[in-house]
Amino acid sequence: MADQEASFDEMRELLAGMPGPDEAACEKTRAREAELTKPTGALGRLEALSEWFATWQGRYPPQLERARVAVFVANHGVAARDVSAFPATVTAQMVENFQASGAAINQLCLLQDADLRVYEMALDHPTKDFTQAPAMTEAESARAMAYGMMAVEDGIDALCLGEMGIGNTTSAAAICCALFGGDAADWVGAGTGVNGEALQRKTMAVTEAIELHRGAFDDPFEVLRHVGGNELSAIAGAILAARIARVPVLLDGYACTAAAAVLHSADSTALDHCIVGHLSAEPGHRRLVGALGQTPVLDLGMRLGEGSGAAVALGVLRAAISCHTGMATFAQAQVDGPVG
Repeated sequence: MADQEASFDEMRELLAGMPGPDEAACEKTRAREAELTKPTGALGRLEALSEWFATWQGRYPPQLERARVAVFVANHGVAARDVSAFPATVTAQMVENFQASGAAINQLCLLQDADLRVYEMALDHPTKDFTQAPAMTEAESARAMAYGMMAVEDGIDALCLGEMGIGNTTSAAAICCALFGGDAADWVGAGTGVNGEALQRKTMAVTEAIELHRGAFDDPFEVLRHVGGNELSAIAGAILAARIARVPVLLDGYACTAAAAVLHSADSTALDHCIVGHLSAEPGHRRLVGALGQTPVLDLGMRLGEGSGAAVALGVLRAAISCHTGMATFAQAQVDGPVG
């Protein structure tokens, strides 16, 4: 698909053909969980995570040996309106930092034994300022989605998704406002640390974008192209490809989850193979995960982006899988099971 002109119709066809849950793997997980040397439910959400992982990986026992963290990086035209505490030049500078292993995500990937891939997306060609025109054409947005699909390669057991791009929490707020309604102020937060007049400019930018593009909001893919970004489109594509390849996905914070919400709005089952790794400090993220029916794995007050929250949550997922596959059953350990 990456070698030809992509379109939203192709993405819709892929969405319509998504595989469902593997019920056999799910039942095997439940059966073993009931026999492990612990009271039922004693590991809390770890038990649910192991069941979710096996169900969407589509095999039993589940395997989590090769995890990938994919960080998509792009620039936004709306950043010219001074909606961020940092200039747009920081995007390219952070790519260099990733390459030099100087970012938080580098340390987390090293800790988690995860493969980090950073996908730089034409930083010299930002999207259009969506307060004045659609951020992208359909071809541009669909091409970015196809590019994101390439992050899902054979042999990956789990995919953590993240982003980097000055201005992308403004884009995330606009996407959420377009998809779920409310006022811009309901979805706009500090992002990289704006307040006062800068926060007012950010809120006004989202308000103007919503008014300008309101006629396109009956189609989630059109929302993505009108007020989204290249890296957000790529994340949506990666999520779709992961579903097709049966690779469970851990989503990062606000911008990443906003990109995922586009697929959810197109098909309410599109994110069943995804979990939100953490609850961002961005106030709109709490509202967003509620709209998606998700419960984030962690709540650490993080708002960094770059896949950091998803990478931390990967450790919790590893704990769940290790307990499920490594613990002895009552019979193996010769421990008496529950009475009755």
